[in-house]
Amino acid sequence: MIHDFITTHSGFLIPLAGGFLLDALLGDPARLPHPIRLFGKMISFCELKFNKGKRRRTKGIAVASILVLLVFGFLYGIQLALHDFPAVKVVINTVFFFYALGNRSLIEEAWKVERRVQKNDLSAARRQLSRIVGRDTSQLSFQQIRTATLETLAENLSDGVVAPLFFYALGGIPLMMAYKMINTLDSMIGYKNDRYNDFGWFAAHILDDGANYVPARLTAFLMISFPPSSRGFHFVHKYASRHSSPNSGYPESALAGILNCRFGGSNTYDGKRVEKPYIGKNYRELTHDDVVKSCIINIRTSLLMLICTLSMYCIFQELTGFSHNFLYFWG
Repeated sequence: MIHDFITTHSGFLIPLAGGFLLDALLGDPARLPHPIRLFGKMISFCELKFNKGKRRRTKGIAVASILVLLVFGFLYGIQLALHDFPAVKVVINTVFFFYALGNRSLIEEAWKVERRVQKNDLSAARRQLSRIVGRDTSQLSFQQIRTATLETLAENLSDGVVAPLFFYALGGIPLMMAYKMINTLDSMIGYKNDRYNDFGWFAAHILDDGANYVPARLTAFLMISFPPSSRGFHFVHKYASRHSSPNSGYPESALAGILNCRFGGSNTYDGKRVEKPYIGKNYRELTHDDVVKSCIINIRTSLLMLICTLSMYCIFQELTGFSHNFLYFWG
């Protein structure tokens, strides 16, 4: 029975297992060509060309919509074109799956920061942290650097692992990569400043907030459920909705609850001081062990989401009554 299931659904299972394993083993090799970098170049070109003059919000809506649909349509076209070449399609889908995940690279970047903190090299830790956060790091203390690192680990666990897997379960590689375009749009033009307030409004507040609504809450649930953390549940219930983002507060409050620490507070973005509501009340010194524990939580949650992805796929098939082969998404 298991053999029959694997054989029948290999177009879904092989990219899922193979891409996940490749990410765990290789991370994000800098020298390899990467579709997300191509996404970034496409966004930069459109932003320079259209983010000027009048009706910037309208142009931003058009650009974001076209780019997302273009990615989805291109990947869907590949599924159609390779329908009679299942082995080739599986290999290509596995590669795209690998590129869409980012948990190992996220953990590696966090460790690069932590190693510099352990060496008491404050300037190097600040520079390394600036690679993974949007806030100004030039004046941060070691405590603030660790806080930012842990907040980023939690938020990007949702954006970089749970959400891509969630959309793979719903719509295969086309929807997974369309989500990655949404996420890249938000990271590049979703800033709250004069340059992007209008042009990036749709990408940030409609596409990204909407796409991450379920994954962010699912991330928090997985983090605090296995093993159960009553304080984590309390933190999510009490603090998640206070965050300025409708989604980031969920994984961040889950991690703060598990660690029994405090996130949030004052930070500087583009020269402007931003006061974020505190998540938790226990202001304590964050330690190396907190970083280790947070990385373990990321790995454990990603494995749990892998199981959830397979479960979602099976439930979807059971509810719809037809194979995903019909949609050409999975092979």
